Amino acid sequence: MPHLLIVDDDSAVRELVADIAVEDGYTVAQAGDVRQARIQMERQAPDVVLLDMQLPDGDGMTFWKAAGLPDAQVVFMTAHSSVDSAIDALRCGAVDYLLKPVSLRRLRGVLEELKSMLVSRPLPGSADCFAKMIGQSRAMQLLCAHIEKVAPTRATVLLVGESGTGKELAAEAIHLASPRHQQPFMPVNCGAIASNLIESELFGHEKGSFTGADRQHKGYFERACGGTLFLDEITEMSMELQVRLLRVLETGRFMRVGTHEEIATDVRVIAATNRNPEQAVSSGVLREDLYHRLSVFPLELPPLREREDDVLLLANHFLDELNAEDGTKKTFSAEALKAMQEYSWPGNIRELRNYVYRSYILADEVIKGDFNSFELEAHSAGWGSEILVPVGVPLADANRQLILATLKQCGGVKKAAAEMLGISLKTLYNRLDEYGAAGDVDESPSRLR
Repeated sequence: MPHLLIVDDDSAVRELVADIAVEDGYTVAQAGDVRQARIQMERQAPDVVLLDMQLPDGDGMTFWKAAGLPDAQVVFMTAHSSVDSAIDALRCGAVDYLLKPVSLRRLRGVLEELKSMLVSRPLPGSADCFAKMIGQSRAMQLLCAHIEKVAPTRATVLLVGESGTGKELAAEAIHLASPRHQQPFMPVNCGAIASNLIESELFGHEKGSFTGADRQHKGYFERACGGTLFLDEITEMSMELQVRLLRVLETGRFMRVGTHEEIATDVRVIAATNRNPEQAVSSGVLREDLYHRLSVFPLELPPLREREDDVLLLANHFLDELNAEDGTKKTFSAEALKAMQEYSWPGNIRELRNYVYRSYILADEVIKGDFNSFELEAHSAGWGSEILVPVGVPLADANRQLILATLKQCGGVKKAAAEMLGISLKTLYNRLDEYGAAGDVDESPSRLR
């Protein structure tokens, strides 16, 4: 039976929480200040601590940092909330942050979830959690260590990294290492859904709420209830929709399109962007309040060029998968391995995987790395081609030249061009529509990029 320690100078609050916790299957101890809390901890180490941030003889957060209970879960309570205190609490290891007067429904939910976590004891950092995250570099070890820390909590996570660094895999690892691992994990690319449909996709709609709504539709927040929702390319979401998302994160409630009835949801949100989020705030594409709400625990994914020998580890992993699928025994030559290690990989893991696949198709037994247009050196030079833009040219015209030149360099393959430019495919299509160039490129399925 899990043991709960309640630390609060208000005896009425302690008694109320204790009654609820006993009903939920906890043993309970109480303390009115830091001194009494230390005595209770010496008597019996708690599994869960419900801790007021302001106590008569000390600061709750300072006390917790010095408590030395790595296996205990802490939930902070306060009547004086602020964004900074919430962020500090969660970075301090808190699984939640409750405002006074405490909502009894919210309290029961937190205690129930913690009890379930303590009983099942999911294994964050186990092989299953990180099976898809290949790498042994220090940068990857640090990333996985941070994932282990944040996964058991309820904190929202903002993943920041270049295109192709594996943000969705990191989000899935957080989900698998969390108490929600048996519930749905739903990835949503906010840049790939039409702006007039994304609200319905996220929150659902009622029959007849708009033209074509011939039935009730449950959105991602409803279908992912109990699990994790991964919102990729969050900066592609409209400002109006960002307001609605912020409200859901703060209240845990939303409304389907076409109704005024609120629906409660229990979803952990992980967001991601390939932009600098602070610059996105400054340029007006990301709300500052939403940014602070999402980045309770920011994680930066390292680019492949900063991952030491992980390039060769990943390349051999992709090749092993292809050999296993087709029953072949193809290998890399020493020159191919050297070329891959020396290349900067601007497209990161996605670009490496595509290169291995192309090379595998063209090779007989040994991948030599000398496939003309697929050669790494030529590929690198291609991305570095220059365009000349005279001083004084309007920014819109300069952007147009850059986008069209990149698209041409990519052989007309829009997905590859979007990745190289660091924008979403939807944004690229919008720009090409503006330029009247949407149909001027070859999208032949025979292309390998």
